[in-house]
Amino acid sequence: MGQKLTSIINKTLLILFFTFASFIVLFPFYVMLISGFKPATEIFSNGLNVSMALDTLTLENYIHLFTDGKEYFRWYSNSILITVITTIGSVILSSFAGYALAIYRFKGRNLIFGLVIFLLLVPVDILMLPLYRVMIFLGLVDTYAGVILPFIVTPFVIFFFRQYAIGLPKEIIESARIDGCTEFGCYVRIMAPMMLPAFGAMSIIQAMNSWNNFLWPLIVLRSNESMTLPIGLASLISPYGNNYGMLLTGSTLTVVPILIVFLFFQRYFVAGITMGGVKG
Repeated sequence: MGQKLTSIINKTLLILFFTFASFIVLFPFYVMLISGFKPATEIFSNGLNVSMALDTLTLENYIHLFTDGKEYFRWYSNSILITVITTIGSVILSSFAGYALAIYRFKGRNLIFGLVIFLLLVPVDILMLPLYRVMIFLGLVDTYAGVILPFIVTPFVIFFFRQYAIGLPKEIIESARIDGCTEFGCYVRIMAPMMLPAFGAMSIIQAMNSWNNFLWPLIVLRSNESMTLPIGLASLISPYGNNYGMLLTGSTLTVVPILIVFLFFQRYFVAGITMGGVKG
């Protein structure tokens, strides 16, 4: 009886904790969503106004965004293009590297993997200046390629795919080789389908990282036409005026692509994170 009561108390406390944590996480989204339906003068009346009075709600901000927001949708399309290329390129190229480090035995393999681990420990911020100098040398400043290329292959994704591939059955590869399948064929036809959970998990993470990336695009991109969403939205707040209506409605719409990506890959996400994190 005592053990059952303890179990009920633990479950109740756990539910209360996650309910409170969910409230903390979702409250900013609630504020952003509600504020997008208010006139700019109402948003900060008497401090931050988070009430949902029906008489103050309006579609004015969204109408203004869709009729006069050409710059916003230019930023939106830029972010989508960069995110799609970065995500697809990252998961494909990093999976090649991680798969090779896990499956093949070659001279220098441990050294390369050690360098991958070392790069995981290096803060990205200290690489910004050297990378920027490289972009200047290559003539890639203010181009999409300048934003995409430096981070299209990341040590974390390589490490994750390597850990995942270690747990794949090697006997299947040997059988395929005996049947005359090429090494690339073994990867594409046999191993890649078995790594779908890893592809799903990394697609979500890389898409989020690329979509929310602010510092590197801010350094590389210069023209207003090439700006991404985080930079464009930040430019709406300045010492010369604040466009809170467009900022909040625009920020609300930025959630949509990542939500679509997550819903598409969610069935692979938990399995990929769990299996890739414990194998090795």
